[in-house]
Amino acid sequence: MEGTSSNYRQLDPQRIIETIRVLQSRIEVRFPGSGLGQVVAELRHVAEETVTRIAWIRKPHLLLRAAAVLLSAAIVALIVLLLLNIRKFQLDDYTNFAQALDGSIGSVVFIGAAILFLVSWENRIKRGRALKAIHELRALAHIVDMHQLPKDPESAFKSAPRAMDATRRALSPFELNRYLDYCSESLALISKVAALYVQGFEDPVLLDAVDDVEGLTAGFSRKIWQKISILESLGHALAAARLSSSTGAGPALEITEQE
Repeated sequence: MEGTSSNYRQLDPQRIIETIRVLQSRIEVRFPGSGLGQVVAELRHVAEETVTRIAWIRKPHLLLRAAAVLLSAAIVALIVLLLLNIRKFQLDDYTNFAQALDGSIGSVVFIGAAILFLVSWENRIKRGRALKAIHELRALAHIVDMHQLPKDPESAFKSAPRAMDATRRALSPFELNRYLDYCSESLALISKVAALYVQGFEDPVLLDAVDDVEGLTAGFSRKIWQKISILESLGHALAAARLSSSTGAGPALEITEQE
């Protein structure tokens, strides 16, 4: 039971990749050759690379850690050597003892600083690689937002697209609803891929970067759902207008629909 419950306490990278694959196939079925489908395909590729990056980040850097262990052993050796030589110093050798003590303390401090540098260096290397990947995910989120940005809910109810939009595919209200929903799902999956980097690597700088990506995707999703809400409201209003028109209550409603 413990092994089963632990599966629900961490994100599974393979499940995320499979969800992205399913989303990509859904987009290709409804919008074949669309730019959004290509973006999600790139997201799938990034998610697959994330698995390799996470494995590298979680793997200890043996060379740096071995150097830190050797330096730690050197500190212990210096302290032991100093303690063993205390008895050799007589009261008339106090000056030599003070000089030896001062030199030993300086060596310990210097070696300790080197150990801290090596330990932090490993974290900085891993953090830098993870932050680079987070920046890629942030860029993907902006690209998804650019795909939904020109999608106007009102244009879905017009009989013909405007001249400036002639090169774009005209979407029905249902298709536009699906397209915006796919954009929102893509943003959610981007945030999930970003969260994988802090799941096994606790770093405050990286955690802040992931929080920024999650906040960015959540903000984009709110804008998308505002469009979906407007789209549904326009659909209800148009249905009500058609119902009123069928009962003989208003040519004005038909004019509003044509506009």
